[in-house]
Amino acid sequence: MARLNLMLLLAVLVSAMYLVHTQYQSRRLFTELDRAVAEARRLDTEHQRLQVEKRAQATPLRVEKLARAQLNMRTATPAITQYVSDPAGAVEATTPNRQAGAEGAR
Repeated sequence: MARLNLMLLLAVLVSAMYLVHTQYQSRRLFTELDRAVAEARRLDTEHQRLQVEKRAQATPLRVEKLARAQLNMRTATPAITQYVSDPAGAVEATTPNRQAGAEGAR
């Protein structure tokens, strides 16, 4: 009988130690999950902020202002437009391609 009691006591102690270990693991994992959820929220907020900033940076008015200031660009007008004419050789080189395209369309 004493041997059975000793075996049962040992089984209860092992079971109690396992229960304590399981509860500790559960708390540790819950804390880790809570941290991960908080990090996901933070990253989502940061992503949304960056999206708003990206939209603000890409407005047409800002792009035009930067093009004028940093790249010295200006609006094209007929007064500053330069027209380029094709040399005679370039016209002949493109003529067979145009004819081939026209024949393929028939």
